[in-house]
Amino acid sequence: MNVQEITSVGEIDTFIQNNRFSMLYVSQEDCNVCHAIYPKLKELLSNFPEIKLAHVDARRVGEVAGKFLIFTVPTIIMFLDQKEYLREGRFVQFEQLERKLQQLHNVI
Repeated sequence: MNVQEITSVGEIDTFIQNNRFSMLYVSQEDCNVCHAIYPKLKELLSNFPEIKLAHVDARRVGEVAGKFLIFTVPTIIMFLDQKEYLREGRFVQFEQLERKLQQLHNVI
């Protein structure tokens, strides 16, 4: 899976605009939960190639927290046509996330 590393808020905006189905994974380097969830998320998204994934380190791009009202990491935000479609924070329920992505996939 190809993951775009984001280093600025401007890059986030461009990423969301350029991809109909875009997902942001916001984490921090010193977050153990973040490191555990990231490989599972990439594996899950391998079943949904239309969804493009970008990774944002909240410490390097501090503005991301204010722009998207992120209070904890990891946070996953999925955008559909530049509008927030779903959000998962801290402890991600992968079964539920997969169901939601499958429902979206079936509708399209």
